[in-house]
Amino acid sequence: MPVCDICCEELASESDLKTHLLLSHLENVMSCPFCSLSGVSYDELNFHIGTAHQEQELDLQDTPAAESGQRSSADSVRIQTDPRSFRTDALAVKLGNSSAVCNSGLTPASPQPSSHMFCQGNRMAAPNAGIALTQDQGATSSIKSSPSAAATPPPAARMNAGKEDTIEHRKSKQKRLSSPNKEKLFSCPFCSLVCGDCFILQEHVELHLQHQATSEAPVPEAGTSAQVCPSARNESGLQLYECPMCSVACVDNSSLQEHVELHLDYGSAAAAGDLSEDIRLARQLQEEEEKKRKEEEAKREEKDFKQLQKVFGMDNSGGYRRQMERNMERAVSRGQMAPAEFHRKRAEMMESLASGADDGRTRTTGVLDALYEFYQHEARDLAHVWLCAETDHYSASGGDKGWGCGYRNFQMLLSALKRMEQYTAPHTLPDSVPSIPRVQALIEAAWAEGIDPQGASQFNRKLQGTRAWIGATEIYAVLTAHRVRARIVDFHQPTGPGNTHPRLFEWVKNYFSLHCSRGSRLPPRVVKTNLPPIYLQHQGHSRTIVGIEERKNGSVCALLLDPGCSSGDMKKLLNSNTAAAFLSRMRKFPGHLKHKQYQVVVVEGVLTPEEKQDRVLHSRTLRAERIP
Repeated sequence: MPVCDICCEELASESDLKTHLLLSHLENVMSCPFCSLSGVSYDELNFHIGTAHQEQELDLQDTPAAESGQRSSADSVRIQTDPRSFRTDALAVKLGNSSAVCNSGLTPASPQPSSHMFCQGNRMAAPNAGIALTQDQGATSSIKSSPSAAATPPPAARMNAGKEDTIEHRKSKQKRLSSPNKEKLFSCPFCSLVCGDCFILQEHVELHLQHQATSEAPVPEAGTSAQVCPSARNESGLQLYECPMCSVACVDNSSLQEHVELHLDYGSAAAAGDLSEDIRLARQLQEEEEKKRKEEEAKREEKDFKQLQKVFGMDNSGGYRRQMERNMERAVSRGQMAPAEFHRKRAEMMESLASGADDGRTRTTGVLDALYEFYQHEARDLAHVWLCAETDHYSASGGDKGWGCGYRNFQMLLSALKRMEQYTAPHTLPDSVPSIPRVQALIEAAWAEGIDPQGASQFNRKLQGTRAWIGATEIYAVLTAHRVRARIVDFHQPTGPGNTHPRLFEWVKNYFSLHCSRGSRLPPRVVKTNLPPIYLQHQGHSRTIVGIEERKNGSVCALLLDPGCSSGDMKKLLNSNTAAAFLSRMRKFPGHLKHKQYQVVVVEGVLTPEEKQDRVLHSRTLRAERIP
């Protein structure tokens, strides 16, 4: 049985001896079991017992030495490889049929020693040598083993041998203790670790005990073969090392290390594959979200486009004729129109559309003459007034209400041109003021000649049968097709405070006044020129400028004819009693025109066939004069 070198107490097993050393001699204060000496270190106590109590120690060790000779001494220390942690971290110290574990600190890459080599401190020893765990000059924790069981001597010889071993051990210990030692060192009873602090050693030993308590390998009982690590031997006795990740057995530690590294590499590759799969899934989700967003955006754009088509009359809901019929049918259903009147007006409409001329139901004539007479007798606070040539007013009807302002302004402009010999002499203008469907056909014909192809593509080269809005470029195209010299001036941004356009009013004043100031005489206060009116376009609406006023304080005011004004209201201008009140609706000061952009179309003469052809070529990229 194991005997404590300090107090000579017999223990049942080696593990009990280690626990006894830890609890009785390492953690507690050292004291001599034969006298009152205490408060000394482990090595000092051993030295004291060996010198002062030599005979008592020999007497107490006689019986343990005799009993220890009866045990089997086939001691071996074998380095095992733990496949679960994949590192060689234990030396199995077999004493008889029991085993103990000590750390060797070997890594998987270290060469594996023979399975029957023994661990003595930090060096390898022969199989039959006694086991002594030492480290340099540190304290010694020795676990003596008996000689080989193959040559067991008689009991008397074993007792003498035990005494001789004890004497030898004491002498060697006295020799080490008598050597100079600068500091106190403490060795672990479980492994070869040497510490300079007893508290560090205590924590270290506690780790040994915890590891031993939580060890998964069961402790084999006496008479059974124990194996710390799950290794195996083949039929020829060669030790095999089993892979902790599969059932493959390797003949040496290096092969096992390479094999497990293959597992780890495969696991890394699998993890990388999982990462690639996550990235692919994230990209797929992102693509699906982007696709869904684009689909929703396309649906919203399509909806907005349809609404825009409806606003601009491009939704194929019918043109002038269809809208006129619906309005008359609605009037009949409401009782506002008799069925007989409905059929009569419908017949007149069909006849007008067939002829291509406007029926004149919304036309008001003599507007400029009435204005000239009014200014001659009224409005004495004005310094100058300039009026255009005689122009008829065309208001919207039931067939074009809400979208026909551009067509009606073209009719106003054309009514003035047809009164001027300069524009009628070439015989290029229509014989009469055309109806709205006829104006649509004239614009399509201008596109067919190659004028403004970009504008034509926006309408898909079709206006007839629609309620499409037209603007300055379409007026320019139809005038150019009839050899009328026209120019577009673009006031693309406000030039005054409050989003006003004083440059626009200045330009209009110069247009009317410069033609009248060429003579040497001062112009009269009211001037009726022979200039055509000006087509004025802004977002959502268009009007016609027929004159401009200049007050004595220098401010200017434009006179506009609006297609939205009914013919009944326009006739108030012809009455001298109501002219002053209605004229306030025609006056537009700079503070009234606050749209972001205005475009004007001005007529400046007649084109020759060559000039017309040149303009057709240059209209492929239509450019306007920009002010400022």
